[in-house]
Amino acid sequence: MRILLTNDDGIHAAGFAALEQIAGELSDDVWVVAPETDQSGVAHSLTLHDPLRLREMGERRYSVRGTPTDCVIMGVREILNDKRPDLILSGVNRGQNAADDVTYSGTIAGAMEGTLMGIRSIALSQGVAWSKGARADYSCAISHAPKLIQRLLDFSFPPDTLLNLNFPACAPDEVEGIEVTRQGKRKVSELGVDARTDGRGVPYYWLGFRNADEDPPRDTDLSALVHNRISVTPLKLDLTAHDLLGELKDLLG
Repeated sequence: MRILLTNDDGIHAAGFAALEQIAGELSDDVWVVAPETDQSGVAHSLTLHDPLRLREMGERRYSVRGTPTDCVIMGVREILNDKRPDLILSGVNRGQNAADDVTYSGTIAGAMEGTLMGIRSIALSQGVAWSKGARADYSCAISHAPKLIQRLLDFSFPPDTLLNLNFPACAPDEVEGIEVTRQGKRKVSELGVDARTDGRGVPYYWLGFRNADEDPPRDTDLSALVHNRISVTPLKLDLTAHDLLGELKDLLG
């Protein structure tokens, strides 16, 4: 099985080393095409106004000065154009990609691009206990992901469907199981604006995450992570609000 790996935290990220370890337990035909620098929050963006610089970092290992989407395109269309990958894994992201996060995430976007190309694609993210510091412990994903992915390879992966895996911020032996979930919705926006002033009195701003505590509905990805369960969420690329088609047709005649 040929596997292509990418991420959004960059090729040198600790979470990407974790992903390489995970993939190594699944296959000996693993290829890396990952961003040269951190691309967190770029979502499903393409680089259209600048050239893409491809650098060979080692055997079957490349970096791209671009986004996760660029990396998947370069991996499939250029580097592996003789034999497409059977599976694309994107991650392991530093921090969960649940609920609203999926619209911002470059990790999710890497899996989206693979899905658009008709390749089975899975995004992996490791929850972080921000209240205990910013350090991410990837041992939970490393321990549980290989067997979980192996089981998910029996899933049919319908067209335009990818899988979003989130691992809770706990030790591997504290995981309470696996839960198939729907995408949640936060009651309070995670994003806030941190206003500051530089040495010349000119204002500038940082976008930051609030990490507010919530009590999400039980069947959501957010709830699974709160209860130390691995969340498996199928995501569709079709964003059409199908339930509104009839109403709009009636309104517009």
